[in-house]
Amino acid sequence: MTIRGLASATALVLLASTSSAALAQSDAGDTAAADTAAQGDEIVVTGRAGAGDRTRVETSYAITSIDNDTLRSRAPSSVTEALKSVPGFWVEASGGEGSGNVRARGIPVDGFGSITLLENGLPVQHDPSLGYLNADQAFRIDESIERVEVVRGGPSSIFYSNAPGGAVNFITRQAKDELTGVARILYGPTADLFRFDGWVGAPLGNGWSFGVGGYYRKEDGVRDPGFAGNQGGQVRADLNYDFGDGRITLGYKKIDDSTIFYTGIPLTKDRKGNIVGLPGFDPHYGTTASRATAFLTLRDANGPVRFDNADGTDVNLDQFSLLAEWELAPGWKLSNRARYRDSLTVRNGVYPASISTATAFLNQNRASLLAAFPGAASVQLRYSDTGEAFDVAGQNGNGDVFINAARPVTVDESEFLNDLRLAHSFDIGGMTHDVSIGFYYARIEETFQRYSASTLQDVSDNSRLLDLVALNGAGQVVGSATENGVVRYGSEFANGSGTQDTFALYAADEWQVMPGLRIDAGVRWETVKTRGAQEGSKTVDLGNAATLADNSVLTGNGIFTPFDQKFDKVGYTIGADWQFAPRAGVFARYTSAFRLPSVGSFITSATAVPRTQGIDLWEAGLKYQSRFASVYLTGFLTDFNSYGIGNTKFDPVTNGYVSQTIYTDTRAYGVEFEGTVRPTSWFDFTLNATWQDPTFRNLRYDELATVDGQPTLVPRDYSGNQLIRVPKMTLRATPAVTLLGDRLRAQVDVEHNAKRFADAANISKLPAYTVLNASVRFNLTDQITLWAYGDNLTNELGLTEGNPRAGELTSGQANDLLFIGRPIVGRNVRFAVDFRF
Repeated sequence: MTIRGLASATALVLLASTSSAALAQSDAGDTAAADTAAQGDEIVVTGRAGAGDRTRVETSYAITSIDNDTLRSRAPSSVTEALKSVPGFWVEASGGEGSGNVRARGIPVDGFGSITLLENGLPVQHDPSLGYLNADQAFRIDESIERVEVVRGGPSSIFYSNAPGGAVNFITRQAKDELTGVARILYGPTADLFRFDGWVGAPLGNGWSFGVGGYYRKEDGVRDPGFAGNQGGQVRADLNYDFGDGRITLGYKKIDDSTIFYTGIPLTKDRKGNIVGLPGFDPHYGTTASRATAFLTLRDANGPVRFDNADGTDVNLDQFSLLAEWELAPGWKLSNRARYRDSLTVRNGVYPASISTATAFLNQNRASLLAAFPGAASVQLRYSDTGEAFDVAGQNGNGDVFINAARPVTVDESEFLNDLRLAHSFDIGGMTHDVSIGFYYARIEETFQRYSASTLQDVSDNSRLLDLVALNGAGQVVGSATENGVVRYGSEFANGSGTQDTFALYAADEWQVMPGLRIDAGVRWETVKTRGAQEGSKTVDLGNAATLADNSVLTGNGIFTPFDQKFDKVGYTIGADWQFAPRAGVFARYTSAFRLPSVGSFITSATAVPRTQGIDLWEAGLKYQSRFASVYLTGFLTDFNSYGIGNTKFDPVTNGYVSQTIYTDTRAYGVEFEGTVRPTSWFDFTLNATWQDPTFRNLRYDELATVDGQPTLVPRDYSGNQLIRVPKMTLRATPAVTLLGDRLRAQVDVEHNAKRFADAANISKLPAYTVLNASVRFNLTDQITLWAYGDNLTNELGLTEGNPRAGELTSGQANDLLFIGRPIVGRNVRFAVDFRF
């Protein structure tokens, strides 16, 4: 049975179990739990490895806790959406449920290169930022998640690999002493969304218990591509054994899920310079994805290439976990976390590369097309499916055309992870030490394949394919620049495979000098050895004389260049925490963190010379918790060394790509604020905000440009410019009211993001924007809760990124009236009903 069938069957079982439940958690229990959380008494398990317990208000680093109720109040559609309330993080979730971007404390790398994702303390994916395989593609949030702990900076890089800017730990539900369960049905009319989530846990006797949960959903998408953009689900099952002094958990997770990846869309500017949509393309709900480009058979030297954009990012993953902890003796704790996973990810997407008026496109290509076909007298744009002529003056109300990339990428990846820790807490000289040592091992095997074909499309919602043809004097077709809408087959090629072994040793000590003062320190040594091979490429002509589309096809040349590289580095941290009052304290910390190259650094370029990234992080903070208010204020400074900007530009002449990498250093300093006030029992107000100054420190290089028709090296100096896509100010303000004895709760989220830039030159501006979201909860009974959600209620056109394929050093579209960008989705609503027992 497939995951879709299994998830559907599981949904029926969970819903039946929920409907027959006789017991419910009491309101008093919920209120008590809320009070405990408000007072900062929750036990922190992320960013430390000691034998004793530590509460949030006692930690010597910045940490954000997101409980299940908070997750429900916003119903985030993705991992990145769930992290929007974390100060210090710039979160970009406009691409859909997967492949988001998170930048922590000004670390300017894409994807999840600055933080790591954890599942019950063990990485979701050892390297969370493999090329075309972010960790959020291999993880889904559902009702199995009990809470999320987010460490910002701090000691995260000591206890986890690839976590220089922080760690996000998703902690799953555990079965209790009696049968318990939750279920949720979610419906979204805007996106034609239907989703079921559920979880059930129960004791089995003699220390044994189990938990099973997951989700299944089908959704066209707020940006409807004309087919189901998101479809599939996840099943998670855990078997637990509690033997008094310890606990063992055996876990299995299956993901079989397809999600659409929203790429950039066409945009323009009005007379005032404001960014607006083009006629014929709705910037709030439109997408270039369509049925016309959903199923393509593309050509390659080795045969046809199947492109199925209806699968989007298709993830098929099996994961097995063994988590064990044992209190060997009073003050001694041994734990071991092991996980094996095997995944096959096929990532299909249509990526806009350039946009122009049809007139400009014809002028650019007319001479070469006429020269290629003797007897040709004129050129014409026409639709590939019907042969209808394209109106260059005003087709779709705009008369514009795209060059896009239909790109299927296949990543076959498996990994084994093991983290062994021993912790001992002891007293000496009237002081307490909580010492831990650990050994971490990771084995990764990866195969990577990429192919692209450049397509010619009109600018419309659910864009259609175009052909550029050459006509003789009688109006007959004598040749074509395209074939079935493809302007160049094989515009990109990559084929490589490799393995990686990572070993790490780490140690930490939490030294309680006196009742109110503690000093924490830790060190990590890590080494990476990676080996494999990458196939070179060649350009071939596939021989169809009637078209130019197959004249320059990149394909493998059969020559594999091996790579065998080894890297190692030592990082360390030292911090101090002073609790000057029972629920108030201050802390300060310095961390020397790093990020080593991985197999993904070489799998598409065996001769690459990547650098170990070094990061210096300084932070200091104030913490205060009470029943009526909580305040966490943290100042930080981040120096990031050896930041490589991968500058990839689309060349409209060759319909291919030109790449270069420039290394520089960056600096970001700022302040994070996280606070809640509860002046009455019926009103609370939460504010999460970050102000920072993120800049390049020494970005100087020579750029190849065309000056007076000649290739020329032009010196560039962008030192002091604002980092790419990192805003100086972000905030989320949430006023909320709770009425009718906690039966009714309504809240509003006001999100503001200051201006950013799409390039290092700071000439391609991404304007500031503000988004308004809201949710309402009503407890119909103790077991049934109704929800309503409204996202982007003002239909804001918030631009999160420009066109990376126009260049991220100096954008080639900065001053263009027509350009490509990726905004957030338009106004949409969702409704949910929860059942619990």
